[in-house]
Amino acid sequence: MKNKIDKWGPEDFELEMTTHWSFPTRGNWATHDAKWRGNWSPYIPRNILLRYSKENDLVLDQFTGGGTTLVEAKLLNRNIIGVDVNDLALSRCRKKISFEHKGANGKVYLRKGDARNLNFVPSDSIDLICTHPPYANIIKYSENIPEDLSLLKVKDFLEEMNTVAAESYRVLKKDKFCAILMGDTRQHGCMIPMSFEVMKIFQDAGFKLKEIIIKEQHNCKATGYWKTNSIKYNFLLIAHEYLFVFKK
Repeated sequence: MKNKIDKWGPEDFELEMTTHWSFPTRGNWATHDAKWRGNWSPYIPRNILLRYSKENDLVLDQFTGGGTTLVEAKLLNRNIIGVDVNDLALSRCRKKISFEHKGANGKVYLRKGDARNLNFVPSDSIDLICTHPPYANIIKYSENIPEDLSLLKVKDFLEEMNTVAAESYRVLKKDKFCAILMGDTRQHGCMIPMSFEVMKIFQDAGFKLKEIIIKEQHNCKATGYWKTNSIKYNFLLIAHEYLFVFKK
């Protein structure tokens, strides 16, 4: 049996053609794994990169986290700038992109930085933004990094996303695309539509909304604790996220 490191791409891959994406098998080719909490399936950046960029384009992921987008960009011959405020994330990313494989010639530039201040990225220089921000403080990725947006409650998180959106608009080239995966949360039994708040923030920054894609989640089975509480307190488990594709 082949070790998964020998498998450098998904089998029978087809580009997604609708606004409903579902990946029951998250994808474990190349150096991908699910060990970074909340990281997205590599099928998502692969679809985005193939549809909205071309080889040798310069891509930006300003919430690089577990490095999934970086690996896909290298495999697909896109150059990419990966940014994160967390040294632990950057250390993981360095390991994930350290592979050599024939045909995987994308260049990866890692940078410690804040998505709200991309002063090291020139204006109108990026061909595609492909990123997966934290969903406020649903998952906290650090304990005491002041710039870490995953430490913020929803209201404060959304306020800071205004600056993220403005910087995203500044660095992206005209007529190019910005793809962001966002989810919602629940407070006191009621839905907080955080994803659509972020969508509006990016529109207010100047972006045009090209696509709303519903991405199905596959780790939300109603068992044990959550099944009991879902019935007891009468709420449904959130089993989807939204992938927004904006155009400058």
